[in-house]
Amino acid sequence: MASVNSISHLPYFFGNITREEAEDYLIQGGLSNGLYLLRQSRNYLGGFALSLVHDKKVFHYTIEREISGSYAITGGKSHRSPVELINYHSDEIDGLVCLLRKPCNRPPGVEPKISQFEDLKENLIREYVRKTWNLQGHALEQAIISQKPQLEKLIATTAHLKMPWFHGMISREDSEHRVLLGTKTNGKFLIRERDNNGSYALCLLNEGKVAHYRIDKDKKGKLSIPDGKKFDTLCQLVEHYSYKADGLLRIITDPVPNPDFHLTNGQLHLGQTPTLPKRHSTKSLSPVPGRSNDSTLLASFNNYVSRAKRDDQTALPMDTEVYESPYADPEEVKAKNVTLDRSLLILDEQELGSGNFGTVKKGTYEMKKGKKTVAVKILKNENNDPAIKDELLREANVMQQLDNPYIVRMIGICEAESWMLVMEMAELGPLHKYLAKHKDVTDKNIIELVHQVSMGMKYLEENNFVHRDLAARNVLLVTQHYAKISDFGLSKALGSNEYYKAEHYGKWPVKWYAPECMNFFKFSSKSDVWSFGVLMWEAFSYGQKPYKGMKGGEVAQMIERGERMECPPACPPEIYELMKLCWTYNADDRPPFSTVELRLRNFYYDIAE
Repeated sequence: MASVNSISHLPYFFGNITREEAEDYLIQGGLSNGLYLLRQSRNYLGGFALSLVHDKKVFHYTIEREISGSYAITGGKSHRSPVELINYHSDEIDGLVCLLRKPCNRPPGVEPKISQFEDLKENLIREYVRKTWNLQGHALEQAIISQKPQLEKLIATTAHLKMPWFHGMISREDSEHRVLLGTKTNGKFLIRERDNNGSYALCLLNEGKVAHYRIDKDKKGKLSIPDGKKFDTLCQLVEHYSYKADGLLRIITDPVPNPDFHLTNGQLHLGQTPTLPKRHSTKSLSPVPGRSNDSTLLASFNNYVSRAKRDDQTALPMDTEVYESPYADPEEVKAKNVTLDRSLLILDEQELGSGNFGTVKKGTYEMKKGKKTVAVKILKNENNDPAIKDELLREANVMQQLDNPYIVRMIGICEAESWMLVMEMAELGPLHKYLAKHKDVTDKNIIELVHQVSMGMKYLEENNFVHRDLAARNVLLVTQHYAKISDFGLSKALGSNEYYKAEHYGKWPVKWYAPECMNFFKFSSKSDVWSFGVLMWEAFSYGQKPYKGMKGGEVAQMIERGERMECPPACPPEIYELMKLCWTYNADDRPPFSTVELRLRNFYYDIAE
């Protein structure tokens, strides 16, 4: 994994500069075709940006760091480092406007601009991993590699707590008093917390008056002022507006120190801008008192992270090294690029599954970046029923809207002898079948997997999707420690509605359905929570069938009597209590997935410690 410090020696790496600054350097370099430079992304945590010249114009490409720790231009091939990506695009255009032909190197004496948070962040991550897992040497380095993307985000998104410009939960009136106290310098600012739901306010002094800008957090955790650029962290937002007004009355300049922020050592300096003759202002924030020494910060951050990993809305993924960006290709999926191994189709293990509308088989998908092993859902439509085709297309429409590490990704859909829905492959197959064959899987491992399912379902809940077929058979394993939700044939996008009402009874998996589904045909995220409770029972029963030997009508009567399935043998009592909570009769009294996910996360960390 490439950190900013590890590539700062590269002559074409300029660090944390703006795109306008990048354009100025490229103009100075002559604007020749293929001239490029690399810089740090200012709004994607851990990411970079590639600025490239073609036909006298500058094009900018975001290089995102994936959960696996690799790097990719959105939709492009993954690489182990930004350097490997640049080497690749020196030989392959693969989506860029032209090849990378000539690096634009920093002028003599100009060092890369390093963000103020990089060194501190690296030290905090290393110390946190060392203390949490009591590791040293090679084991410590490996743990940092595997956990760094998650810990870096957690630490970076809480770094504002140690910044003197952050004043916590104070009133609007108090913030104005603090900004107006002392010198009336235009650009003085502070950030305060408006509520406990991730809403803040930027308070800025302009011509003797204090302007207040609301900073809201969207469903993906991105922070922005109204209609403004989105950032992963408050620190990135502050850094951005210290260089560009970008919707504010003016750039922010002088932080108003929090009077409760105690000075212990030295001063806080924001990153220095490389010197260059150009048209854009690059004024940085003035040095202000308030930087604690590293040992003080480490102690406070260790305490905070221990709490934040339970309280923060974003969970730490547990084993997502194999998570990849979508198998995006510049061209649409074509049938000629999808191959099913005909010699193996007669074998049972080659057919991965089957359903009402088709079978799922193993295959390969060939694109410009190479071959990928994929799962292919093939339409089973002997009678040429248009409704069956519509069902497959509708499932594809749902899947293409979803982007989450715990949900099976769709690659595309194409037509040959039959319609084919091409999806990413999860080699170990359905959860219930895997657990039935591997009774040695530990409780901790099972909790890890169902927690990942709950994170995927929390994502669906936040985006107003109801799955309607959540069961262990529709959870696929990439590895023994990595689960993904699949089969969206019954899913519905709720839009602005709180629930979906089916027009009539269908061929439904009734043993997984909540009472309101059977009685009133009403489906919501809360009914998915009921199904998740059944899924947990299946997992801790090592793949047994729920309500074994009972018919659907008998199950309904049992639920109406207030009876529930018994606790699986050796299932932790806390998990069974959560199952029963998921099986609360009234949907309004049932917990949302945000609560379910948090309880599973807490329990997982408790047994891990």
